[in-house]
Amino acid sequence: MADHKLTVVSPFDLSELETLVTNSAADVERCLSDASRLASGSPLPVWERVEILEKAAALLDERKDSFAMTIAKEGGKPLKDAEVEAARAVQGIRNAVEVLHSEDGKTVPMGLNPASSQRLAFTIREPIGVVVAISAFNHPLNLIIHQVVPAVAVGCPVIIKPAAMTPLSCIHFVDLLYECGLPEEWCQILLLSNEDSEILVTDSRVAFFSFIGSSQVGWYLRSKLAPGTRCALEHGGAAPVIVEPDANLDSMIPSLVKGGYYHAGQVCVSVQRVFAHTSIVDELEQQLKEHIETLVSGDPSLPETDVGPLILPREADRVEEWVNEAKSMGTRVILGGNRISETCFEPTLLRNAPANTRVSQMEIFGPVVSLTSYSEMNEAIEQANALPVAFQASVFTQDIDRAMRAAKKLSASAVMINDHTAFRVDWMPFAGRKTSGLGIGGIPFTMEDLTQEKMIVIKSPAL
Repeated sequence: MADHKLTVVSPFDLSELETLVTNSAADVERCLSDASRLASGSPLPVWERVEILEKAAALLDERKDSFAMTIAKEGGKPLKDAEVEAARAVQGIRNAVEVLHSEDGKTVPMGLNPASSQRLAFTIREPIGVVVAISAFNHPLNLIIHQVVPAVAVGCPVIIKPAAMTPLSCIHFVDLLYECGLPEEWCQILLLSNEDSEILVTDSRVAFFSFIGSSQVGWYLRSKLAPGTRCALEHGGAAPVIVEPDANLDSMIPSLVKGGYYHAGQVCVSVQRVFAHTSIVDELEQQLKEHIETLVSGDPSLPETDVGPLILPREADRVEEWVNEAKSMGTRVILGGNRISETCFEPTLLRNAPANTRVSQMEIFGPVVSLTSYSEMNEAIEQANALPVAFQASVFTQDIDRAMRAAKKLSASAVMINDHTAFRVDWMPFAGRKTSGLGIGGIPFTMEDLTQEKMIVIKSPAL
């Protein structure tokens, strides 16, 4: 049977970058068999895993400029942001090593009653087993770091399926792990069709399934998991921002613009819905407009570019359709609203999009921010919480009481005060509520998910 090919293209100009051979159902079985055999034996010694990861961090640091250009070319992320992603990936590996140095089992108190006397109890953490990970396109290196490195760190064999649009960063990073001494069977890459991906994920030998991608696919695959398979799902949101009358507009504008248009809005916690008090909404609109107008759109491989392309032409089609729908329903376009090329869309600012438009109801995953006015904070919170998605949110105010009131009432896993919704560091918990996800991401939390606690109790008269 002829090999199937996957052609990786630049989302900016659709030029071909590389052609890869895809895998088959037979490859799925081979990888699962190898991983299952490893999981049933002894993991690599901790010292060896630490040594591999320390070498990997150092080598990735040396090559981060090359990785950044790959991220920009295959994913369309502007080079200045791709450089941040590559540097962040180095820190992510080092964070995993730090967790190995500091986190382990714990003692369990005994002797507190006659029944528990003469006993010593403690826990150890063991690898959960075979890990299967499906990744997304928007952070083609750092998402792989978050899914692969914790598995390697705790001693789980891992099979990774990168996004079909952006597999090169994953391939280069896994090759780097091999170069640093990781045996290939401990981390295997599969480029698969949707059908074969489902076969991989739903196999009974899979102990843990990690998914980053669309809500529809994630919840569907979770429903098909074999009994006993644990999982973590990371989907998207439509992040809300509340701007109170006393907000410091001068300091918040750059933050809001970065949070809304970073990677052309293709981030699960991008600023999407901004609710501003009626007393300051017009001034906020003007300042946002002036700042957004300075953004440079275009070729992501150029250092001056701020906003690159959407990942596929059909995604630009969708964003254009949603904006046109909003316009037809009375939304005012303050700035942008037009297609630049097959995949590039103007950074767009909308005003007063009706609640029943798709730009108000769904994750737009594009360079579009909607601005809506409100009279009372509770009104803004009610609108912010009205959707079935809930991830990160933010509130801008100088009043600590108002800030804390919003933080408590907003339906979100994290609330940023005087910062944009897309803020994240890799050691903090990162999770969606409602349909936005399941479980908690972040390097230390993923490492905990990929281990199982076992308690050991010793009984002895000497105790």
